[in-house]
Amino acid sequence: MNRLRNLAIGILLIAALAAAAQQAASGPAANDNNEQRQRSGQADVPSVELQLKVLTQKLDLTADQQAKMTSILKDLHDATLKIVQDANLSNDERLELVRPHRYKARDQMRAILSDDQKTKLDEYFAGPHPEMHGSLTGNASPQQ
Repeated sequence: MNRLRNLAIGILLIAALAAAAQQAASGPAANDNNEQRQRSGQADVPSVELQLKVLTQKLDLTADQQAKMTSILKDLHDATLKIVQDANLSNDERLELVRPHRYKARDQMRAILSDDQKTKLDEYFAGPHPEMHGSLTGNASPQQ
């Protein structure tokens, strides 16, 4: 049951990326997100600060959870940035290399959240959320 739920979350997460890329291209909120991404040094990878801000708002994170979440997001950001900057990779190859890092981060996040926060995280990941993933999109299902 838990594996099925994680699979569904992963599929929704990836499907939401395609919709998120379209939404990121228009609207004032997208302009704010693009500015913050560019300040992070890479337009395709959202900053740790932006991701933490969004998760804090969506999940009502405590100060302790924010500190732990910062470490998780920093590891994800660094790994993603390294992959995105590899000009020899196609977008699909980048996405395949980034997915395991995203799933690992998701699992680490869930480990520090309360049950209520886990539900909120699942709901958030079920919808579009470009501020968390930038422009990498894809339709493959997660590997467990």
